[in-house]
Amino acid sequence: MSQSETETSYDVEAAVRERYGEGAREVVPALCCPTDYDPQYLRAIPEEILEKDYGCGDPSRHVEAGETVLDLGSGAGKICYILAQKVGPEGAVIGVDLHDEMLELARRYRPAVAAEIGHDNVSFRKGRIQDLALDLEAAEQWLAERPVSSVADWSAFEAACDRIRRERPLVAENEVDAVVSNCVLNLVKTAEKGRLFAEIHRVLKRGGRAVISDIVCDETPTERIRRDPDLWSGCIAGAFREDELLRRFEDAGFYGIEILERAEAPWQVIDGIEFRSLTVRAYKGKEGPCLERNQAVIYKGPWKQVRDDDGHLLKRGERMAVCDKTFRLYTDPNGPYAGMFEPVPPRREIPIEEAAPFACQSGATRSPRATKGEAYDETRLAEGDACGPEGCC
Repeated sequence: MSQSETETSYDVEAAVRERYGEGAREVVPALCCPTDYDPQYLRAIPEEILEKDYGCGDPSRHVEAGETVLDLGSGAGKICYILAQKVGPEGAVIGVDLHDEMLELARRYRPAVAAEIGHDNVSFRKGRIQDLALDLEAAEQWLAERPVSSVADWSAFEAACDRIRRERPLVAENEVDAVVSNCVLNLVKTAEKGRLFAEIHRVLKRGGRAVISDIVCDETPTERIRRDPDLWSGCIAGAFREDELLRRFEDAGFYGIEILERAEAPWQVIDGIEFRSLTVRAYKGKEGPCLERNQAVIYKGPWKQVRDDDGHLLKRGERMAVCDKTFRLYTDPNGPYAGMFEPVPPRREIPIEEAAPFACQSGATRSPRATKGEAYDETRLAEGDACGPEGCC
């Protein structure tokens, strides 16, 4: 039996909804593993939210002032209210959750938190994190006005949902600087996880990043684990294998994928399989044509050579030929490769409109004459005393 067939033997989403509805009404310790948060940001958050928020990491550590941040599966709102303080009045925070009880709890305290921190920059929206374009409250309003009682009605509802996605999406394309999530991605059915990562990629701006804390396992969960609805809602049955989580980002078109934190000790061990917290960061922005502008980069080490997510082989100390897009990715001071490469721009810049296509995975080195120019014949001697105070060099 496949993973998808195992999951369809019961309603995964209903099991998760029931468990997290319970978690909004009363504290359910089993829904989270111990996580340390910066106490300066917790003082402004009501105790009920702190007690009923469940997670396995703190992705909020990796956002900056002024950014627009999306929190997937925002629950009681703790991470959103931490983010509200970190991004400040110039930034914005969007929380998306499926569960009415959690949304009610998070929204109830919004005026009090805004008064405490001095600005109101948080909104909570109802949606499924694998379908971030569909505003579920708008869809529910349509259903309330036009109840579905036939196949024709259902077709009309599906068409209405498509219009909502197109005309007033819950989260628009290229809307946010960062996407964070705290122990939620594992709750999505396996068959929909590819769509989930595509949606994260869609809503991010170019150069934006996802910072995801989730539960991972060192081996594929057994069929017994996957057949247990309580283990699904308890963040176990749907856990990614460690290598799979990173590969999901890669398959969705992200680059600069990095493990930021990995819990040394497992949170739980079931059937000999270890389940632990992992925080991963991945960037969007490698899309676009590869153009030749005579640029090169020098990988500074310490490895003898490395290979990036697009298959570029970078050899330590050598002038590697790269396209304009890759040159910008490697030399972006705010990107994942900051400080790893020495840029070697050409003496004469080729205008972008004159640039020819570049074979980006050639792995070729760049001759110094290609960047300096074949006719380069300058002679420049050091002025003054070229030797130091202790003698000639």
